[in-house]
Amino acid sequence: MKRKNIVMGIVSLSTVFTLMACSSENEEPNPHEGMDMDSNSEESMEMEGSDMEDSDMDHSGMDHSDMDHSSSGEVPDELKAAEQPTYDIGSQAIITDGHMAGMEGAEATIVGAYDTIAYAISYTPTDGGERVENHKWVIHEEIVDAGEEPLEPGTEVTTDASHMEGMEGATVEIDSAEETTVYMVDFTLTTNGEEVKNHKWVTESELSPVE
Repeated sequence: MKRKNIVMGIVSLSTVFTLMACSSENEEPNPHEGMDMDSNSEESMEMEGSDMEDSDMDHSGMDHSDMDHSSSGEVPDELKAAEQPTYDIGSQAIITDGHMAGMEGAEATIVGAYDTIAYAISYTPTDGGERVENHKWVIHEEIVDAGEEPLEPGTEVTTDASHMEGMEGATVEIDSAEETTVYMVDFTLTTNGEEVKNHKWVTESELSPVE
């Protein structure tokens, strides 16, 4: 009887140890145990916010959002007023080719008309901004030491125009040249209703009569 009790005790202990071992093997470590959830959540949000800021930056700089829509109306002393412009000062015209959002299709009032050479230019802003390609327009009188003759495409010169941030004093490359009448105009942006005064410049080919 005594021996039987001893055997039963050994069997019971063996069963207990087996169950404990199985239980231990089945337990999986908690990957989040001891982790500061609030800290990780904040870090995740910060990373998402950073990605959003980078995305916004990727879409800025090329839409002329930093363009000075309005100006004082001052023009270079040597700039000659057009004698017989297609659109007289005070008349209205439709802008058919806009340089920025809300410009195309706007009804413009002619403020000034001048015979000159209009240049499309590319340049790197002096304030470190992204390179601007094919900006329209800078006129001959806004080029430093331009001389009398039209500038050839590919020529590098300096401009004192300030139509956009970082333009004044920049070294620019001439992309194209067009001898034409340029107009200074007032108009209202079709996108947000903002009034633009003394905008420089719109060429004659970018305007059409009001029907």
